This record gives sequence, C-alpha cells and structure tokens, in this order.
Amino acid sequence: MANAFEYKCSSCGGAMEFDSASQKLICPYCGAVHDAAEYDAMQQQTAGQQAQQSATQGGNNWSMEQDQWNVNEDGLYSYVCESCGGEIVGDENTAATSCPYCDSPIIRNSQFSGSLKPDYIIPFKLDKKAAKAKLNNFVSGKKLVPKVFKDQKHIEEIKGVYVPFWVFDADVYAEVQFDATREQPSGNQIEVGHFDVYRGANLSFRGIPVDASSKMEDELMDSIAPFNNNEAVAFTPAYLAGYMADKYDVSPEEGFLRADEQLKNSVASALAGTVQGFNSVQAVASNVNMIQGNARYALYPVWILNTKWQGKQYRFAMNGQTGKFVGDLPYDKGAYNRQLFLFGGILAAVIFVVLFLAWLIFR
Repeated sequence: MANAFEYKCSSCGGAMEFDSASQKLICPYCGAVHDAAEYDAMQQQTAGQQAQQSATQGGNNWSMEQDQWNVNEDGLYSYVCESCGGEIVGDENTAATSCPYCDSPIIRNSQFSGSLKPDYIIPFKLDKKAAKAKLNNFVSGKKLVPKVFKDQKHIEEIKGVYVPFWVFDADVYAEVQFDATREQPSGNQIEVGHFDVYRGANLSFRGIPVDASSKMEDELMDSIAPFNNNEAVAFTPAYLAGYMADKYDVSPEEGFLRADEQLKNSVASALAGTVQGFNSVQAVASNVNMIQGNARYALYPVWILNTKWQGKQYRFAMNGQTGKFVGDLPYDKGAYNRQLFLFGGILAAVIFVVLFLAWLIFR
C-alpha cells in the first residue's frame, strides 16, 4: 500500500472506520463491512500487482514507496487529503489521524514498516459513546467544576488514540533482604522485635507495559492499566482507521529503565508474601539479576480529552479496552465564592427572620 493510505469503501468510495462493536471496518454511508486483516491483505496484493505491472511496462512506480507527507519549513509534516483536498498537518511521529475537513481516516504506513511495525495491537472495545458517557458521569453533579469541563461540544472532542507501548518479558534471579517485626506483650507495654529475613528465587514476569510515547504522562498511562494481552491480535493498519496513533519515540532501552523499577517492586512484593509469622515486613535491600528478557512493540487503545483552564492542562483518559477511567478536576473559585455568598445570604436572611419573630413575641 502507499505510505499515506485512506480507507475507501470498495462499494461506494466512502471513508471507512474501524467499528469497536463488530471489530470490522464499516462504511457509514452504505453499510459495507470488511474484515480488517483481509482488507489490508487485499490492498497489499493489489499494490504488488500494480508494481509488477509497472515494472513490466518499464515504469519505476517509485511513488508507491515514497512517503507522501511533505516536510514544511517549521518541521511539521503535511499531507493533502485525496477525498477533499484539505491539508492535514502532523509531526514526525504522526502515524494515524483524520482529515479535519472531511474526517477521512489517514494512515501513514511508513510509520509501521520494518522495525517500526508493532508486534501486536489491542483493538478498541469501547466506542466514543461509552467514553463520553463515562466522562459525563465523572463531571455530573459537581457544581464547583468549571463549565468548560461539562460543555457537550468540548466533550465531543474526546479522541480515540492508539498509544505505543513497550511490553517486556523477563526471567530473573532475585535476592531481597527484609526487615520483619514481631510484636509481643510485656507487662503494660508491647515489645517490638526486628528480624533480618532473606529470600531468593527465580521468577518470571510477562507483559510488563511501559508507555513508549513522550506525549503521554507515564503516571496517567500507568493509572488506566492493566490491558488484557489475551485480546491482542496481529497488527494490521486497518485497525487504526478512524483513530489517531503515533509511533514510539521512547527507545526500548529507555523503556526498560522504567520496567526495571516495576520488576524490583514486583519482586519485593512477591517474595514478601513468603515471609510469614510477622506483624510487618519491609524490603530494605534487593538484588535483581536478569537471566533473559525481551521487548515487544504494541499499540494500546486509549480515549483522551485535553482541557485547558486558567493556563493549566487537564487530561482525562479511559482505557479503550476495559473502561478504566482517570482524570483530575479543578474547582472554579468564582463558583465557590458565589455558592458561599449565596449560602451566607440565605443564612443571614434566616437569622434576621428568627430575630424579628423573637422581637415580635417578646417585646
């Protein structure tokens, strides 16, 4: 396929999108349905036949292999939509987006070729309607939340994004030293004894996810984990139609540094469970040696909404597979003051009425 590809319906030419409910490519205009993997395989076969035909006729067909995104002077990349002629702008990591004018899905296939091709993808299971409902439920009833967070036009801007992740597997030998305490009564007091406890074991860890995009806060992505890798499928670009995606810009070596911290915490937690008969157990030292490890490249589904208020960025995220939702809300000081003044006014009026009635009774 060409490196900039638009998913056109073979029946009517409309722009197709991946449907999370049916897990198929669906044309919203004529209702045609395509299997994602089969559609991409068919397009690759067609592209191969065209290349072979061009070679037979003496043409070079180089346009099928070049990246059709142009680099602008400001370092941004632009692409002209084949459906409406509108200009689409992205950065060097943009891999999947949509035309802002006609909403046609655009896939930049050069971002998913060779070493950039993900090993697998977890397709969206929850659609935009589910994400909006979760967000509406999150902000509803909160009177002090600024109005922009409840504005339905703004909530409509929530985007489905495939976030790149490194997923690590590791076999390790670990040794951990614990400080264990045991309490026992001694007269009117309680004596606390401290004991050094050592544990060592061979452990295997599978599917440790590390956010591979510098655009996403690591803490935010950690908060909506876990993702169920049992529902992962082999990557094919058609799953991206209708969603946004970036390629990774965090190297696997950088990702492993974060995975290593998760490993150490998991090792300490696992071995602490083997220390029995104490009131408390605290890891004080550890040594984790990797025997074998590998990293896989994956795309995970996330619904994202960014809201800027009073110079600060607020981001909401929902796991597009499980529905786990996280976000942070500010409170509107103006609304708080209005509520306070209203309450104060009502309270003052009540006190005035009570005092007035008391004056009438006891004068």
